[in-house]
Amino acid sequence: MNEPDQPRMSEPSKPPQGRVTRILLQWLMRPARIAGIEVLSPRFRSIALEGDALKDRAWTVGQKIQVAMGSGLSARTYTPMSWDAEKGRTTLLAFAHGSGPGSRWASSLQEGDMCWLFGPRRSLEPSAGEPPIVLFGDETSFGLASALRESRQAGGTIHVFEVSDAAEASPVLAAIGLASATLIARSAEDAHLAAVEAELLRFSASAHFVLTGKASSIQRISRALKAAGVATSRMRTKAYWAPGKTGLD
Repeated sequence: MNEPDQPRMSEPSKPPQGRVTRILLQWLMRPARIAGIEVLSPRFRSIALEGDALKDRAWTVGQKIQVAMGSGLSARTYTPMSWDAEKGRTTLLAFAHGSGPGSRWASSLQEGDMCWLFGPRRSLEPSAGEPPIVLFGDETSFGLASALRESRQAGGTIHVFEVSDAAEASPVLAAIGLASATLIARSAEDAHLAAVEAELLRFSASAHFVLTGKASSIQRISRALKAAGVATSRMRTKAYWAPGKTGLD
């Protein structure tokens, strides 16, 4: 049993006991404490991390952090929703789906737990063009969307998400300030992407597009936009996941 004054290290993020790995973790990664957990739905958690090692760290919208999971140096990637460099505090949105290390970590966390993280570092640079900006993604993109909403581009961002459960996603988005987002439910053989294309093509004349989430969805949407005359200079893409693959970001 942990002593009352000792922070608990959540199991999936516990530094391994191997001396070399332990040294590498301390050299490459930064310790942080779980300062707060807000359960937004059965599968979504808003998680606040804080610590002196997070202070005075430069962060921009779209950058990522990686949290150590299990043994070795394996990690899961998250896009912070915010970063307070003065207080040494960041907030991320965890989507616990399936039974992998990331889902176990998010579901088992308790306030006061410790974890190790790497970053922030580059991942996606949203378009610097004038609004409107159209962000397409899925449940893994909600954190980025929240961060973008808080940035100077907030007034001109349109959000379109493909989701597995709109009834769950809708209140989660409302809780992070994205109640006006358009949700399109996934359907068999990706038939719903025709509706996504139609929604995005309404803005093809002038919008800048940020395409995130599932790799195959991004590929199809980007082809449709290019066919409609949208220049690649008006598109930014970042695949967060693909079925059967890990480590995309």
